[in-house]
Amino acid sequence: MKTDNTPVTGIILETRKSNADELHPVKLRVTYKGNRKYYTLKGLDKKTLYMSADDFNRISTSTKLKPLKIHLGEIEKKAMKVIEEMSVFSFESFEAAYFSKLKDSNDLFSNLEATAKQFRDNGKISTAVNYECSLKSLKEFTGKEQFPFESVTVTFLKNYEKWMLTPRTIEWKTKSGKTKSRTKVNGRTTVSMYLRNVRTVFNKVNPKGVLYPFGKSKNGLYAVPKGKNTKKALTQADVAKIASYNAATGTLEQQCRDYWLFSYLCNGINIKDLARLKYENIHGDKITLIRAKTADTVEEETTIDIMITRQIRRIIDLHGNKQGSNDQYIFPILSKGLTPNDEYRLIQQTVRNINDNMTRICSELEIARATTYTARHSFATVLKRSGASIEFISESLGHKSKQTTQNYLANFEDDEKTKWANMLLPEPEI
Repeated sequence: MKTDNTPVTGIILETRKSNADELHPVKLRVTYKGNRKYYTLKGLDKKTLYMSADDFNRISTSTKLKPLKIHLGEIEKKAMKVIEEMSVFSFESFEAAYFSKLKDSNDLFSNLEATAKQFRDNGKISTAVNYECSLKSLKEFTGKEQFPFESVTVTFLKNYEKWMLTPRTIEWKTKSGKTKSRTKVNGRTTVSMYLRNVRTVFNKVNPKGVLYPFGKSKNGLYAVPKGKNTKKALTQADVAKIASYNAATGTLEQQCRDYWLFSYLCNGINIKDLARLKYENIHGDKITLIRAKTADTVEEETTIDIMITRQIRRIIDLHGNKQGSNDQYIFPILSKGLTPNDEYRLIQQTVRNINDNMTRICSELEIARATTYTARHSFATVLKRSGASIEFISESLGHKSKQTTQNYLANFEDDEKTKWANMLLPEPEI
């Protein structure tokens, strides 16, 4: 008998999304403890599978579609087998186990590479890049192209962490032959991300005869460090200075400044969500969207409502595409028919442009540097300092828990702390 603690699989048509031919992606859905994740599938031609709603509904009865029915059945059967073989289920472990086609079951690097490839093939470009960066870093540290699981010991992991956190000089030659260098410094967050990937692959492969190195340090094992969540947020006064900054009309600087303000004003949405906004997301006086980061992980469609203020409308009118159809992108960042790789590349370029221009603007204004990352934290922190409840801020950010929201909230300004400290014992009047 299936319970809420038993993962459930299904093949579904994702009608919320469509390609240039108005066809929808067919996905594998896995449900566990009320959470759902969706995975894009390949068809018989090894390409991402798109179908019309009519064809998808006829899979079970159409003779012509019988080969596809068998193909999808095998996909779901494989997923269920992977789940059955897992002693403890997690989406992270399932993904590593299901999507990895390993070249060498005894080699860590082959497994990392294969896992990255599967994520990339499945359109999860950011996750793929994360694994690829892990692999590149480990190869640089070891100086090897292969690395057996048995060499992933507690001592090795500690030495890698120490190496990552030690500043080192990187040199390279320009096209003209001139040697350049810079100091490279990694943070604990980077170490945490890379070694979580190693742990995930280790758990998936479960190499026989190899001592498991991960666990609690008090037990003599290696504990993956927790990333330090540096709280970065601007004050409301600093945001006002950015809004009043005299950027030349029609320039990239103005566009990037306004994209940053749009992100801040629209509940701190990230640039991927901003780039994916379409006119169909506008309903009267508000914008309704599902965050790209969580779109495949919720049981039901969890939406974020953003009230369109005069400032938001000004940015849309100034920088947006002229509306032609409801499924048209609002801003000229993406276009229809892009591959996941192309979409990722364009969004990353937009992030770089915004960060470069905002760095220059903040320097001129003599305020703390504001990046795309800062906009979301600033939105939440300004609301907190203005008296908004944690529940309201959490809903606005699209978080499932208040604790997640707390992680976004920066500390109060020093002058606020000083004010309350002086309240403890006021200076005597003279």
